[in-house]
Amino acid sequence: MKLHDLSPAAGSRKAKKRIGRGPGSGCGKTAGRGHKGQRSRSGYSRRFDFEGGQMPLVRRVPKRGFTNIFRIPYTVVNLYSLAEHEGPVTPETLVAQGLAKAGARIKILGNGEIEKALEVSAHRFSKSARTKIEQAGGQCREIG
Repeated sequence: MKLHDLSPAAGSRKAKKRIGRGPGSGCGKTAGRGHKGQRSRSGYSRRFDFEGGQMPLVRRVPKRGFTNIFRIPYTVVNLYSLAEHEGPVTPETLVAQGLAKAGARIKILGNGEIEKALEVSAHRFSKSARTKIEQAGGQCREIG
């Protein structure tokens, strides 16, 4: 077998439909576009959210709420996630464990119990998390 003998498998390639090439082709005259009207013209393109002229859903539904542009998102880490942690807890160690993404701001919440004295560094602490860590003999260090 040589390169000139290669051909695609039978039925795998289909010829492009030639539109507007006479009545014998089965797609002549109006070329599958119906009769007259905006959609039969070349260059027609409808807005993606066009609903046939009726009032669009986006304009029918009332606006609600707002987005606070000053909001600072935090990745939440609960105390039960830190229970089996050894050594000081920092954002870098939490990223290594898969509990947070790199560069994310971290807030420690007080869900769960902790028995070990851990030195925890994070951007924010809830009141319950701070009391539980300090009762266990650990330290809470807030990062700016």
